[in-house]
Formats: sequence, C-alpha cells, structure tokens
Amino acid sequence: MIRVVITGVCGRMGRCITRCIAQQTDMQLIGAIQYPEHPQIGSDAGIVAGIHEIGVPITGKLDNVLQNTDVVIEFSKPEGTLQHLQQVADADRAIVIGTTGFTVDEFATIEAYASEIRCVMAPNMSLGVNVMIQALELVAKALGDDYNIEVIEAHHHHKADAPSGTALRLTETVATALGRDLDEVDVYGRHGIVGARPKKQIGIHAVRGGDIAGDHTVLFATEGEQLSVVHRAHSPEAFAKGAIRAARWVVDAPKGLHDVNEVLFQKHH
Repeated sequence: MIRVVITGVCGRMGRCITRCIAQQTDMQLIGAIQYPEHPQIGSDAGIVAGIHEIGVPITGKLDNVLQNTDVVIEFSKPEGTLQHLQQVADADRAIVIGTTGFTVDEFATIEAYASEIRCVMAPNMSLGVNVMIQALELVAKALGDDYNIEVIEAHHHHKADAPSGTALRLTETVATALGRDLDEVDVYGRHGIVGARPKKQIGIHAVRGGDIAGDHTVLFATEGEQLSVVHRAHSPEAFAKGAIRAARWVVDAPKGLHDVNEVLFQKHH
C-alpha cells in the first residue's frame, strides 16, 4: 500500500486528487496539508473533497506526517512548495510536484533538493499533454521555419500565473526543436502598431474565464495552410490521474529530478 500525503488539499487539484486516491486499491491517503490559517484546518479531507469521511483531518504541518508516508503530492503555491520540498528532502521521502509559477532561482533550488531524493516535476500532469509535448517536437522539426508558431492557452478565472506553465513548456519544446533561443523570439500577446510579424517569433497568449480546466493550442501557420495541435482538459481529473500515476512510479524511481515523460515512457531499471 502506497501511503500518500497531499498538500494544497483544499484547492481544486487537491480535492480532485483526494477523490481519485479514494478509488485506488493500492494507495491510502494518510495526510492532508493546507496552509495553517485556512478555515478548513481540522476538517476531514474526504468531506472537503465532496466524498465520504475518510478519517484524515486537514492539518497545517507537513513534517508531522512525513515519517509515515511514501510520497507527497504537491499542488500548492511556489513558496509553500519550496518549504515542503526541504522537509521532504530532510525526511528522504519521494515527491510529485505539480505547482507552477516558479522563478528561475526557485527552480534552481528545486533542482538542488531534488537531486537528493526521488522527485517528479511537471507543469502539467495530464498524460495527454505530455504525449502532445512529444508530438510537437516531431511536428516542429518537420515543418521547420516556413511556419509561424503561436501558442494559445485558456484556463479558469482562479488561475494565478499567466501564461500557464504548460504553455511555457510547449513553447520551449518547439523553440528547442527549431534551434531558437526562446528569450529572443517569444512575445506575450500583442498590442498597438506592432508591424509585420518576425518570421521566427513565437507568440504566447493567455485567456482566462469561467471554469475552463485547461485548453492548449499550438498553431503552425504558413501561406496556404495551417496545422493546430490541441489538448483540452474537461476537468481537473485529467491532471489528478497523471499525478497519481507519477506518485506510483516515483516511489521506486532512481534519486533525482524526473518529468512525466519518464513516467510515461520509461520503466525502472
């Protein structure tokens, strides 16, 4: 039985992962973490997630439950994730990180901690999105520089960071495949008299509204035709299932920082 702790358990993703874990036969939720001032501290995690009582009270302290856990599934805010990662590293446990919005320096800190433990990190835990990333590398290389590339993402109105971590990963994928320096070619939205579009520019656009779970489109357009590679998540469950699959994989993984592509395509040696 894989013993799991969820952080950010009262958020959209945390509640969805709680519901999904309750359906697994090889996993048990043993800890539910939320920031200490949250009004749901002390409540049962199952009730908060919208299912039956599961006997796991929501608490504000991760280190109290780490000794008995196998893997932490982390969906919180960047500052909370860094603090939790330090505690996970000190306890030598495994972690799956789905939090987005890190700065370059914060990501460097994550890399340093993750080198000592078993860690899966991805801006998007959806299996479909991670297959899309693989496909985009092939598409970009096949079409080359004759096609203009635009990345459009849409999310619910609660999402804090823009563009999404997934949109940045998709943009990075096509830029790398085409040998472009992303910092030199990316543009975030357009406004005013911007002039003709530079050939190698990659546009990134963020849409926010309603309860959109997550839409990502990468558009390749040239004279006479266009090709779109699209992924649409209809509910947070798509990400929750990927996080659970990553948690199952990472408990036996080699130490170090892994991504979801390894979860999908590699078996442990």
